[in-house]
Amino acid sequence: MAQANPLTLGAGLLYSQSPYKSGQDRYYPFPVINYEGDSFYIHSLQAGYYLWKDQQDQLSLTVLGSPQNFDPDDVDDSDMKSLNKRRMTVMGGLAYRHTADWGIMRTALVGDMLNNSNGIIWDVAYLYRFEFGQFSLTPGIGALWNSANQNRYYYGINSDESRRSGLSSYRPDSSWSPYLELSAGWKIDDNWNATLSGRYSRLGGDIKDSPMVDNNAQMLLMTGVSYTF
Repeated sequence: MAQANPLTLGAGLLYSQSPYKSGQDRYYPFPVINYEGDSFYIHSLQAGYYLWKDQQDQLSLTVLGSPQNFDPDDVDDSDMKSLNKRRMTVMGGLAYRHTADWGIMRTALVGDMLNNSNGIIWDVAYLYRFEFGQFSLTPGIGALWNSANQNRYYYGINSDESRRSGLSSYRPDSSWSPYLELSAGWKIDDNWNATLSGRYSRLGGDIKDSPMVDNNAQMLLMTGVSYTF
């Protein structure tokens, strides 16, 4: 008999394309931990506590890991090596999800909890899930809003950095980055599952205009294998 609140454990790999000039793409292994309880949940890199939960609507307090970072030691461009490091952070805030016959609406408003960027991110998306026996496919379309503080930390260049590097100083404002995403799942048997998901984002104008950036888009890919107890 299946458990009411099953626990899923496994291993995953996240690929993050670098938006930075001469930056290296990154691969991050991570544990797959999925648990859906009546009061709280864990979805690998995100966890939360439900303020409201029924079959259609879920409102929660949430925390999630943000892999965005910049390490000057990892770039080949000599000017970029003179810039300050930008660190990964943990974001926290509110998340909401509505499920209906016509699809899924998902949104989250979160802010930096570690005083790295002191920025805010707002994510809003529409998704529709298709089921094909043991396989599922969920395409989606959305947009990500970065506050000015978020963009200035990860893509801005202050006067000291400009003097050291020779790059022009840059102070971006907030921006919207639209994206397409696709998630695929394969239920191998009653316990084993495999997943693959990807997101293609068109970077907002205030991001791609940064002297640090030489891409106008960014790709994220995530895959994993897990076992449900």
